[in-house]
Amino acid sequence: MRRLLQSLLLKLTGLGLLRITLFSDTYLRYVKPGLRPVLIASGVVLLLLGVVAAFSRTGNGGHAHDDHDDHGGHGGDDGHEAHEAHEAHAHEGHGGHDGHDHSGTPKIAWLLVLPALSLLLFAPPALGAYTAARSGVQPVAVQKKGFEPLPATSPLPLTLTDFTKRVQQDRSRAIQGRTVRLTGFVTPDATGDGWYLTRIIFSCCAADSQTVKIHVYGSGSAEPPAANSWLAVTGTWHRAGTLGTTSAPAALDARLTTPIAQPINAFTDDLPITPG
Repeated sequence: MRRLLQSLLLKLTGLGLLRITLFSDTYLRYVKPGLRPVLIASGVVLLLLGVVAAFSRTGNGGHAHDDHDDHGGHGGDDGHEAHEAHEAHAHEGHGGHDGHDHSGTPKIAWLLVLPALSLLLFAPPALGAYTAARSGVQPVAVQKKGFEPLPATSPLPLTLTDFTKRVQQDRSRAIQGRTVRLTGFVTPDATGDGWYLTRIIFSCCAADSQTVKIHVYGSGSAEPPAANSWLAVTGTWHRAGTLGTTSAPAALDARLTTPIAQPINAFTDDLPITPG
């Protein structure tokens, strides 16, 4: 029974990994695109190991019996070796009286099948507003080199990270008065004062994700947008603090919000194609 469970878990996990990497882009919910070959290789290896485990016939009981037969004609050593073989066989069976394993697999171990099965039948949800609302905002990296002049394009497309850097680190205050367009998903503000445009960024996988948020004031409607909806937001920096220093909030006064499709690779801070 133990071998059956091990084989089942290996095969289910292997098939699940292959399903989300070969036949869909679901794996992008959990890891960066560069790890796809690793996941495919892991799925193949797990599947092969599961098949091997299912057909393996290396039982300890059979070995103990063979050893007993092979040494049956060695005089005084006969009883000693038979005793050792019997003890090994009894230990494998956890005290079984008939030489078989009566302990079985603990029933709770079968619960391990559920997460393996979930990869095969339905994918666990991606990180979103629930996670972003409960995670702190990591400060963006310091811009060690000087800032390049901003293009004259209006509205100016920026990532949330670039907008934050311009607001809090650009001493030239080039962002002041500029109309920008930012894209991300909506995270509600628990205080009810506006909402957040959010990006969750993977360095490697979901376990090391970081959150970047821009506080948005106003959205052109009385009600804030729905959580997890993806938007392109056009507006200007929300004036507060001293622009170009960390006292300035990464915030936006919205003039226009436009629904957009969620990018295939959503866990980056890239600029997807947006309307307008």
